[in-house]
Amino acid sequence: MTNMPFGFSSQDPDDPDKGDSSQGRSEGGAGNNPGDNPFGFVGMPGPGGNFDIGQLGQMLTQLGQALSHSGGGSGQSGPVNYDLAKQLAVQQLHNNQRTERPSQEQVKAIEDAVRLAELWLDASTSLPAGVRAVQTWSSVDWVEKTLPVWQRLCDPIAQRMSSAWLEALPEEAKQAAGPLLNMLGQMGGMTFGSQLGSGLAQLGGEVLTSTEVGLPLGPSGTAALLPANIEKFVEGLDRPISEATLFLAAREAAHQRLFGHVPWLAQRLLATVEEYARGIHIDTSALEDLAGKIDPSNPASMQEMMGSGMLEPKTTPEQQAALTRLETLLALVEGWVDVVVADALGERLPGAEALGELVRRRRASGGPAEQTFATLIGLELRPRRMRDAANLWRLMAERHGTEARDQVWDHPDLLPDSSDLDEPLDFADRWGSNSDLDDPIAAIRRAEEAEKSEGDSSDDDSDSNGSNGDAKS
Repeated sequence: MTNMPFGFSSQDPDDPDKGDSSQGRSEGGAGNNPGDNPFGFVGMPGPGGNFDIGQLGQMLTQLGQALSHSGGGSGQSGPVNYDLAKQLAVQQLHNNQRTERPSQEQVKAIEDAVRLAELWLDASTSLPAGVRAVQTWSSVDWVEKTLPVWQRLCDPIAQRMSSAWLEALPEEAKQAAGPLLNMLGQMGGMTFGSQLGSGLAQLGGEVLTSTEVGLPLGPSGTAALLPANIEKFVEGLDRPISEATLFLAAREAAHQRLFGHVPWLAQRLLATVEEYARGIHIDTSALEDLAGKIDPSNPASMQEMMGSGMLEPKTTPEQQAALTRLETLLALVEGWVDVVVADALGERLPGAEALGELVRRRRASGGPAEQTFATLIGLELRPRRMRDAANLWRLMAERHGTEARDQVWDHPDLLPDSSDLDEPLDFADRWGSNSDLDDPIAAIRRAEEAEKSEGDSSDDDSDSNGSNGDAKS
């Protein structure tokens, strides 16, 4: 069984930049060891491929036992058993000794770093401070604090995958099972929950801040850093941990300024992820074939099926469009943060440039954030777009100043698209030639009103023509 949650492939075999970074993380991952199976199923030989209705009752009995042992019968209210996901993530973090509580010295160091970073950021962006609280998290804290957002991201894809599998069951199996089909749904929720728990444990053991994925995963207005993971991050570097902490605090504070003062941004990011997930298309013919091969005497065969690459969703044109929008928006966020932090720390922090390059390489090589995001949701952030976005924001500041650069975030219609990332000079020139530069929102509203007026005029003409036609008749 593959260790990729939900059947997604996290590696691009044609991408040489991602070859080395995943090797160490794949060792000991979920699914590589029979002891990682949280349900306690023991595999048995298959019956030869036919779905034997006579054994369906035995399968459902074993499913019920598994659900009662895991708590899936009472703790699951959606397509994923998040209680199980949290339980397994915390358990794995304990097993890997990644649950140490932050010391008072670490808490104070992070609070001081965020406070200083906010002062320095004031000179590099027109957006005011967005941090209302500073927290120092352990890996377990990260899992608990970010799980609500992961639930919103994972529900659509889990729902689609589970419903598609149930739809593909042979009709005689559905009739024989009747209301007990709900038990199969709970089994799917357990499978997704176990895979999500393993993914979150891996990410929680390595992520540095609450916004490293590029999404607002933590509580609004809360800057959070994980000191134990930061210490691990700087191992082997010729830089003091205080520099790394300040650099990462500046990135976290910059993210919070953007998410806090661009009210539509967080909702747009999460909604685009949901749009992508809901558009997942499952090959039902393949599912029907797999469903016919499931061994009813071996419930683990369903888990193996859901974890196999054979169920990998096919990307539709609608999904590709949503994916392009999401990649562009994430790249714009990360590129803006890169530029703002570099401007704020460049002359003040000796290791800022080296740390910035290290973070970019970490992302480009499929670092833990991108790796887990890809396996859990099926999406990847293209590092190439991040650098293009940073070039665009830097050019905007050089041509028009930081206030005009940040003004681009005032409305989603003002943002660059993927073609603008290819040609940033064209975008900067168009912005500079805009006569409504002082009030771009007013210009958008006037354009919308003009479009609406044209539509109303067309409707009036149609009504007038219709009336004339009635008069003539």
